[in-house]
Amino acid sequence: QIQLAESGGGLVQPGESLTLSCAASFTRSSSRFMVGNMGWYRQGPGTQRELVAVVAKDGATTYADSVKGRFTVSRDNAKSTVVLQMSGLKAEDTGVYFCGAEHRLPGGIIKPYWGQGTQVTVSS
Repeated sequence: QIQLAESGGGLVQPGESLTLSCAASFTRSSSRFMVGNMGWYRQGPGTQRELVAVVAKDGATTYADSVKGRFTVSRDNAKSTVVLQMSGLKAEDTGVYFCGAEHRLPGGIIKPYWGQGTQVTVSS
């Protein structure tokens, strides 16, 4: 199993920056070598959870169109961490941000894991 712990949420004004961090821990140490994509998703008030940014094990990144050019996602495979640097924050970025990670199991099975979420509020 994988446990994900997020940190770094808070209240900021429009245009400001915020960094979210997520650290993975493992029930079995061997699991750290079986982590696939890691990334961030968010859920705004009354909306479904949506992808914000993900980074593959090889460093390839995918971003939601709404955050391209403003957010940067990165990961440290040795430390099993993923970081989301957010700049130029807008009110519509408000929501609960969840860290997600894929656990790649034998047989091609991919099991998703989620953190508990951290609140980001952008308001003047």
